[in-house]
Amino acid sequence: MKEFSSIAKLIDSFQRLPGIGHKTAEKMAYQVLEMKDENVEYFADALREVKSKIHHCPICGAYTEDDICEVCANDMRDKTKIMVVSYPKDVIAFEKIGAFDGVYHVLGGALSSVNGVTINDLNVSSLFDRIQQQKVSEVIVATPPNTEGETTALYLARILANTGVNVTRIAYGLPLGGHLEYADALTLTKALEGRNKI
Repeated sequence: MKEFSSIAKLIDSFQRLPGIGHKTAEKMAYQVLEMKDENVEYFADALREVKSKIHHCPICGAYTEDDICEVCANDMRDKTKIMVVSYPKDVIAFEKIGAFDGVYHVLGGALSSVNGVTINDLNVSSLFDRIQQQKVSEVIVATPPNTEGETTALYLARILANTGVNVTRIAYGLPLGGHLEYADALTLTKALEGRNKI
């Protein structure tokens, strides 16, 4: 029996999600077929809504549903400290622990010669603007502890060396090759507290 084209399209769509192989995507697609119509509509609406309502904050690059994110909008945050992260979900991970009172800057990735990601592909130029406008005293580099994250951290330390800003790196409470969004609260707290100058 040939596979239905609509099922094939749904399987292909699920496979585009990271970590979802063909077998899992196939199970998910057939599960959708078994769902009640109102649940399928709810699921479809949720997908459309998340894509239409959530966007990047024009100041820091984090996710927001408002004009600017709640961190940038909060006058109680210490705007002299900027934590530089690779992805918007890294901001969410640090905000969950509530141990950082500064603001964030999202690069939108990490340097990678293998994947063809250069400094021009990252949100770096606006970081310099923020450093000058906000009278920043410390930039905390919180890129992942893997090859790409380390390369990005060293590059940032080098280009920020003449700005007069103290550039630090979060400590290695995080496993090498790990991702920030999967770390527990204590690990993230210790990594933030033990940051070092680079």
